Amino acid sequence: MVKATKKNRTMIDCILQIRPIDRDILAEAEKEASSSELSVEQLLISQGLISDIDMVLATAEYLEMRPISLEHFSPEAGLMELLPKDTWKALKVLPLSKLGSRLTIAMADPFNIMGRENIQSRTNLELVPVVALEQEIKDVLEHFTNEPSKALEDILKDMADEGEVEVGQELPEDANLDELLETAGEAPVIRIVNSILIEALRKHASDIHIEPMEKTVRLRNRIDGVLYENPSPPKNLQNAIISRLKIMSTLDIAERRVPQDGRFKIKALGKEVDVRVSILPTVHGEKIVMRILDKTALAPNLGALGLDELSLENFAYALAQPYGMILVTGPTGSGKTTTLYSALQELNKVSTNIVTTENPVEYQLDGINQVQINPVVGLTFASALRSILRQDPDVVMVGEIRDGETATIAVEAALTGHMVLSTLHTNDAAGAIARLIDMGIEPFMLSSSLLLTQAQRLFRKLCPVCKKEVEIPLEALKKNRVNPEHLAGTQFYQPSGCPKCNNIGYKGRGGIMEILLVSDTLRKTILTNQEASAIKQMAIENGMRTLREAGLDRVRSGLTTIEEIMRVTSE
Repeated sequence: MVKATKKNRTMIDCILQIRPIDRDILAEAEKEASSSELSVEQLLISQGLISDIDMVLATAEYLEMRPISLEHFSPEAGLMELLPKDTWKALKVLPLSKLGSRLTIAMADPFNIMGRENIQSRTNLELVPVVALEQEIKDVLEHFTNEPSKALEDILKDMADEGEVEVGQELPEDANLDELLETAGEAPVIRIVNSILIEALRKHASDIHIEPMEKTVRLRNRIDGVLYENPSPPKNLQNAIISRLKIMSTLDIAERRVPQDGRFKIKALGKEVDVRVSILPTVHGEKIVMRILDKTALAPNLGALGLDELSLENFAYALAQPYGMILVTGPTGSGKTTTLYSALQELNKVSTNIVTTENPVEYQLDGINQVQINPVVGLTFASALRSILRQDPDVVMVGEIRDGETATIAVEAALTGHMVLSTLHTNDAAGAIARLIDMGIEPFMLSSSLLLTQAQRLFRKLCPVCKKEVEIPLEALKKNRVNPEHLAGTQFYQPSGCPKCNNIGYKGRGGIMEILLVSDTLRKTILTNQEASAIKQMAIENGMRTLREAGLDRVRSGLTTIEEIMRVTSE
């Protein structure tokens, strides 16, 4: 039964909490409703005083249910088959997920008790209702009805009965290429590959891993930095799937002995993305990793990176200088490229000549000259950088400083009137300075050229729909040597899992940064003591916030968990 939660509170009270309405206007609407077939709420919507979304939020508040957005949501075929599609449409209900004997459903009208009892009696499942916009439910149901292709899981189920196939360690050298081409173009293979790509886009995955094992093929998606397993394609279609992806990437399907790299573009779910493909020969076949490069996910400027006020101010100050070097550091997958591209877009003006040298060029940006490194023909970071400096650049981005030669040219460029941006693999901001000195850069040159070093990490954000309040996790704080007094008054949360976040509990990622602005005091420290610890201590005394401190701020804001911050930061 629906519970009218807090005593003496009406639906109108909840609406007013969401959208304040003048009392005279409300009284007039109540008077009109008493003499018509419409309810007060319907009249308020028809008069434009509240929106459909306001109504959903007010209903959720009144009934103590969760509201949910169904944008880009795709229902599971197995759940849709629990009842006829016409029944779902008539009841304005959408099945979202099933966990054990509990079925989560989105309802446009959660006051429809008869409808809920109808579903419960016919499915024999315990219902967990959430509130959604009626139009969104209609759109999803309509799309599902008109969708000719099946979800990946359904396609794989259809193929499960084709019988087991004995597969050897590798294809014979004289394998028939015509057969490979033919099987790669067959409808089931095309449908599987398309479904793999669409499913990854729908879940906002950054990478797709297709890994041949001895008797199976493992399919995994990396979502928010963590790999999750998906239903596996059949082993007997392994080579056809690989060939299909090679054809899409314009790679050589006959070559199976050496690694290959390619890329292709796809349009799906209303956007166009680049897919970078890497193929690696293994003992059980070729392993494929596809990196999904969605340009719409790039931050358009520094302000969109979610920095705290002081960090944003320091970064913007360094970027506004006419010349010098800015270094972004962090492990692989920590978002360094995104940060650099955001900085470049901040500098991208008609009056500025920007040239980058990258390996590979991940995102193609309008107005910026991007050079793809190719070591096979001798085009290294160092040689490309020498040529770029003869191209009259104002801003130069070096994808990564890997050796002393590249570091020397980059520092000299910064000293001779260019803005240089680059990345390094170090653990913290101060470590970048020590690393460059280890590469052979003279301390006096570094102190004169360096504007700012930055270290960053990506943390998973808690799903705002299903995160749960918890008591202070004293054990986690003690284990990581965090003083509970530093988090006094903080409301802690933990992940739960819901259809909105694919039952993971986390949705999306945010960045934390440690920004070391090189002041005059720090320049003297670099000249006299090049130890990373001494530089870091001086930077902290000058106001630098460490990665750990920036992460704890996100915990205080309720964006993530203490365990997640401890996972991505270290002291």
